[in-house]
Amino acid sequence: MPRSAVPNTGSIITTIRTKWPWILAGLLVVVLVTMLSPDPDDTLASGTGPAAPTEATDAQQIQVAFTQLSTLEVKGRAPKTGYDRELFGPSWTDNVSVALGRNGCDTRNDILRRDLVDITSRDRTRDCVVQAGTLRDLYTGNIIAFTRGTKTSDAVQIDHVVALSDAWQKGAQLLDAQTRADLANDPRNLQAVDGPTNQRKSDADASTWLPPLAAYRCTYVARQVEVKVAYRLWVTPPERDAMAAVLTGCGAR
Repeated sequence: MPRSAVPNTGSIITTIRTKWPWILAGLLVVVLVTMLSPDPDDTLASGTGPAAPTEATDAQQIQVAFTQLSTLEVKGRAPKTGYDRELFGPSWTDNVSVALGRNGCDTRNDILRRDLVDITSRDRTRDCVVQAGTLRDLYTGNIIAFTRGTKTSDAVQIDHVVALSDAWQKGAQLLDAQTRADLANDPRNLQAVDGPTNQRKSDADASTWLPPLAAYRCTYVARQVEVKVAYRLWVTPPERDAMAAVLTGCGAR
């Protein structure tokens, strides 16, 4: 190797000593960015709209729900006495249970980001606050434009698939405060839907209300069964019969 091509060791050491503070600062920035970036596993899929399972997955889900329905206790409603929304924790916390995960965003915005498409987020909120988007409503089949605002936000509401009042009368009052808060914030029990339709549903169970879009009723009832099993809630005889009828009509046996 020509002498001119041989690295000057002293020069290299001098360069490193001179630039070491800048190199260290750069490494620190990389580490901080990595630590502060949200873990993809801790966030809900954003802006994809409701998932459309394959027919095989649908059939499996329906059959599982039909089997699980037979495991639910069947008895009458308990009195609604003492019910208050606050018994399920503050509204729209950041997935209050560590078991459900935390990502720095409140549950309402998590569900909006999961269920809406063409989303824009409010500036300086780390993409947490959904400013606008489009909902393909599973309850009605309608396409609904969402814009955040005092007069517009109610066009899209977050429904508890198993209403909290209904849950209270069917076992939730026996749960501890943390478990009730989990129920209120569990993504399995939450769906972004048409606001007026959600108001008409109120706290009805499957015996008195089903989504107007008949094609979604199978999945809707299956989700109710899944939630009730997960939180050890019971069903009334009319509710059980209505659920069984829907699931049987979907091919369960």
